[in-house]
Amino acid sequence: MVQAEGRTFAFEGPEKVTSEVLETFPYEYPEREIEVEVATDEWSCVCPFSGLPDFGTRRVRYVPDRDCLELKSLKYYLTSFRNVGIYQEHAANRLLEDLVAACRPRRMSVELDYRLRGGLHTVVMVRWPKESSPSSGSRN
Repeated sequence: MVQAEGRTFAFEGPEKVTSEVLETFPYEYPEREIEVEVATDEWSCVCPFSGLPDFGTRRVRYVPDRDCLELKSLKYYLTSFRNVGIYQEHAANRLLEDLVAACRPRRMSVELDYRLRGGLHTVVMVRWPKESSPSSGSRN
C-alpha cells in the first residue's frame, strides 16, 4: 500500500521487483564485440505520486562480455514492475542496476520512453558505465 495525493493505493513498492528471476547464458564469442538491443512497447509501472499507470516503450542495449540476458527471464522480470509504484527516473536506474548485476556487460543503456500523459512526454536514458562529464575548466 502506498499513499499518493492523500489516497491509499494498493500497488507495491520497488522492493517487490523480482530481479532474482533474471537468468543468463554464456556468450560464446567474447572476442567479438556485438550490441544486443531488446525492446518492448509493453513497459508499465505505476506513478507513486498520482497512482496512475505509466505505459511506454522500454529499450535495453548492451555489449555482452561473458554472459547474455535470457529473454524469457527478462520478460518475467519486466512484468514484475507492472504494479510497482516507482518514479520514471528511478525505474530506469533500477532496471540498469539489476541488468548490469545479472550479466556484467561491457556497456549497457536503458531507455524508457513513456507515453504522453497530461501533455508531457518523458524519455529517461541511463548508461553504464557512467559516461564521464566534460571538465568544468575555462572556455575558449
